[in-house]
Amino acid sequence: MPTLLEDEALEFVRDLIRIETVNTGVAATIGDGETRAARWVQERLAEVGIASELVESRPGRGSLVARLPGSDPDAGALLVHAHLDVVPVEEKDWIHPPFGADIEDGYLYGRGAVDMKNYAGTILAVARHFAREGIVPRRDLVFAFLADEESGGVWGAGWLVENRPDLFAGVTEALSEVGGFSVPLADEPGDDRRAYLVATSEKGVAWSTLRARGRAAHGSRPTADNSVVRLARAVAAVGEHRFPVVRTPALQRFLDVFGEARGLAFTDESLADDLESLGFVSSLVGATTRNTATPTVLDAGDKTNIIPAEAAARLDIRILPGQDDALREGLRELVGDDIDIREGRWWSATEAPVDAPIIGVLQDAISVDDPDGVVVPYLLPASTDNKHFAKLGIHGYGFVPLRVPRDFDVFAQFHAADERVPVDALRFSARVTERILRTA
Repeated sequence: MPTLLEDEALEFVRDLIRIETVNTGVAATIGDGETRAARWVQERLAEVGIASELVESRPGRGSLVARLPGSDPDAGALLVHAHLDVVPVEEKDWIHPPFGADIEDGYLYGRGAVDMKNYAGTILAVARHFAREGIVPRRDLVFAFLADEESGGVWGAGWLVENRPDLFAGVTEALSEVGGFSVPLADEPGDDRRAYLVATSEKGVAWSTLRARGRAAHGSRPTADNSVVRLARAVAAVGEHRFPVVRTPALQRFLDVFGEARGLAFTDESLADDLESLGFVSSLVGATTRNTATPTVLDAGDKTNIIPAEAAARLDIRILPGQDDALREGLRELVGDDIDIREGRWWSATEAPVDAPIIGVLQDAISVDDPDGVVVPYLLPASTDNKHFAKLGIHGYGFVPLRVPRDFDVFAQFHAADERVPVDALRFSARVTERILRTA
């Protein structure tokens, strides 16, 4: 029979999905959804006597932080964080209402079902469970429900780190997205062993602009220093280039575990093919093997008969741990000295130890429900709010436990239409998360 903890977790996830907290990235269109969601969480905590602080970085952009004292004053505090905002939706692409929190055929549908109101509702339920049952965790637990993660966390985690670091005093490690979901470990028929991925590192994210300058002229008289032509050459060079493979500790640990389970060598020569054999897991891990720079936006002239004096292209850059300078140098070599590179936002990668004691805690918590499950470190190709907390010396880990069917790709649900999660996976998540936070 489902426990009160499991029932509340499911109820809270559904309630949070119904609070529209769409983050468009444009201040004028965001509204006050994040603050309303944070205040709703605050009310649920207050019902069981847990005090919390609601902080607005600007009107409507609310984040909530609460701390539960632990039994070991010498242990570093553990931050458990989830963002309350979600990405926009195209309702015409959805079969189920994106903010309806419908349940059908064992799945919960809605924006935020996996990204990441599922975890916000779960950790809220766990905090209430501890208060209700008088459970004292080993470490201080800092629960944070955050705004603005989907637009870089500038007005959420980033703002709190800069303006309210006192809220995270004594914190040494953090748990949040993206990881904890199960993927097939073996590929033999009848072998249903699962791996539960834990993100011990995250790629850095940077935005840069390439700019070419030349002499403006009439289109009927071509010039040798056409800015559009020079920019096009640079963009093509960047788009076609593949940076070298870097075997980070997180990547190597993943390859070691999956190599042993599947009999794969993952040599430099076989790496691409071996990863491809992993099925949907390959798209997630394959993006973590090297730095990437992707042209995404072009901007040049606006009249066909005028050669513009300037042309620009924006790049989305994803950086492996410790590779910032190498990527900058490689990009400069690719585009040449006559192209100006202007850096915008630049967040370096995060990297936490792959053999820290908390990994054993995650493994023990999983093993109770799934004795054959194996927690496997990996490197997340995207970034989360952990990049902000890293500035405070906090090691971030991505682990939202979800045991899902063998062919269910959790990562593919992020930002997708009809985003969904198995209801049984949410109940599993509540049980495992409670064990983690009680014993970490």
